[in-house]
Amino acid sequence: MKRKIINSDPCQISIARQCELLGLSRAAYYYQSRQVNEYDLQVMRLIDEEYTRHPFYGSRRLSHWLKKQNHPVGRDKVRGLMKRMRLEAIYPRKRLSQKNKEHQIHPYLLRHLEIEHPDQVWCSDITYIRLKRSFAYLVVVMDWYSRYVLSWELSLSLESDFCVNALQKALVISKPEIFNSDQGSQYTSTDMTDVLKTADIKISMDGKGRVFDNIMIERLWRTVKYEEVYLHDYENPDVAHEGLEKYFEFYNQERRHSTLGQKTPSEVYWGNCEFRMVV
Repeated sequence: MKRKIINSDPCQISIARQCELLGLSRAAYYYQSRQVNEYDLQVMRLIDEEYTRHPFYGSRRLSHWLKKQNHPVGRDKVRGLMKRMRLEAIYPRKRLSQKNKEHQIHPYLLRHLEIEHPDQVWCSDITYIRLKRSFAYLVVVMDWYSRYVLSWELSLSLESDFCVNALQKALVISKPEIFNSDQGSQYTSTDMTDVLKTADIKISMDGKGRVFDNIMIERLWRTVKYEEVYLHDYENPDVAHEGLEKYFEFYNQERRHSTLGQKTPSEVYWGNCEFRMVV
């Protein structure tokens, strides 16, 4: 059987398809071109740790804090690094930012809502993951009620496809009544919202900068950072993926939560099968 000849012009083939044809992971593809100077990486690590401790710190406070750590970095520089890390101080405030006119922003549906069972609400977010000589982005889809991590993906770019992939992997397991996220372009993209609409899932989005709107995923990030990421110095994306895979297995199957009556997320999620939605 003859193989189909592929157009050799890389401009005609998407990066995802090129990686597939070459047997190369997306993470490996981007890793080589995503080098950052050593000093910026050092500052980004410090910002990540301090922001995890104090998520209400903005660029001004972080700049002052860095100067006390003998890193005289200006506020504009900190703001640029925070943007690259997808960090934003979270506190109640008016919505002043401009919305992407091409992307629809959906209202927040969880205010005053009693979340009483699994698959009632799923939540998702993206966080910065440091590597030894670069960094990556981690997206998670989590069941709000049980804290069960349904799926996750690691990427070295902020293209929306890795978030869509995580959602599609979670939908193989079940589906929620409501899917909650922030207003980032990855979640407002038509690629993401079309999947949700096709599955007849209600879309909920946090108010800009609202600290409590997606609180469960914020708590997860603190847990992942302190119990896994900060204890290791990932050499590359593959090592990070291996470490996170082991951690999320532990988190779901073994880590007990006082708020869950000392049960694991897996016990709570799968122990409430009467609520499981048919996919």
